[in-house]
Amino acid sequence: MESTRTLRDKIFLVLKGLGMGAANKVPGVSGGVVAFVAGFYEEFIYSLQKVNRKAFKLLINGRFNSFFNYINGRFLGLLFLGMVVSYFSVSKLLDYLIVRYELYVWSVFFGMIAGSIYYINKDFRDWNQRTYVSLACGIILGLSISFLNPAKENDNLWFVFLCGIISVSGMTLPGFSGSFILILMGNYVLLLVDSVNALYDSFSDLLSGNLNFIDNPRRITQLKVLAVFTLGSVTGLVTFSHVLSYILKHYKSITLSTIIGFIIGSLGVVWPWKKTIYKIGENGLFLKDSTGERVVENYQRYIPKLDLETLYAVLFIFLGILIVLALEAYGAKTRKGIK
Repeated sequence: MESTRTLRDKIFLVLKGLGMGAANKVPGVSGGVVAFVAGFYEEFIYSLQKVNRKAFKLLINGRFNSFFNYINGRFLGLLFLGMVVSYFSVSKLLDYLIVRYELYVWSVFFGMIAGSIYYINKDFRDWNQRTYVSLACGIILGLSISFLNPAKENDNLWFVFLCGIISVSGMTLPGFSGSFILILMGNYVLLLVDSVNALYDSFSDLLSGNLNFIDNPRRITQLKVLAVFTLGSVTGLVTFSHVLSYILKHYKSITLSTIIGFIIGSLGVVWPWKKTIYKIGENGLFLKDSTGERVVENYQRYIPKLDLETLYAVLFIFLGILIVLALEAYGAKTRKGIK
């Protein structure tokens, strides 16, 4: 019975990683929200905080079991396994669905974020002047980011490293969408589409015994970009976890109220009814980046008409809310089981 429970816990950890990975890739959605609602956010931050000087000493001295146990390796390993699998499976499916059913996909995400606001807020009781100010600051910051214009693509490795540090904050800070930040920095397609696809194609070539990609300079460049981006992400993940752990310990109420505000502000990013505005050159043609993709300039949001399509979209919003409530129920059950 105990082994069955352990196996089930492992499977659920991988599934949580799948959820975080998929959320991190979608602009406007934060993997940290998934962690928060599913009830493992604080354990996630605590485990990342353990990747410190002591952990590296254990690793360098060859005490691998002690290192693994010290950083809560089983938890982090299964979670990151789910995230990696997500980038080559769930996120691919999301790319497909967004292209063909964009309105309904955004509607689900809008519902999930709205539901997460309810979840985080329902147990928060420390409302006072300072937390209301923090809430307002979070909302303003979230809305401000929502309406910024994207920059041009930049594959300079130092800039890619910086993108990794900043974008990974979506995993540690609920409501802060790392993928949307990458759009604003101009490198979403380069880092989360092209470079990931390059790695996938390279693995496929290796398995089939085809090593021709080694002589493909574009593929090699994309793999270098992915490696530097990953290094930046790991750096940012560990750094942000230490900062957040300190802030949550000393300023928990202010931090939580700011997070609630930030998530409310991020609803502007995932508002389902929007048109993509592309950049147009002097000749009237759409400007494209190095991958051939049209360069996004901004999003034009609008109020929908009352028709059947809008009705379906609203239903998908409720579906998103139900998904969050289901995650909440599971998270509550898990926490109760731990106690």
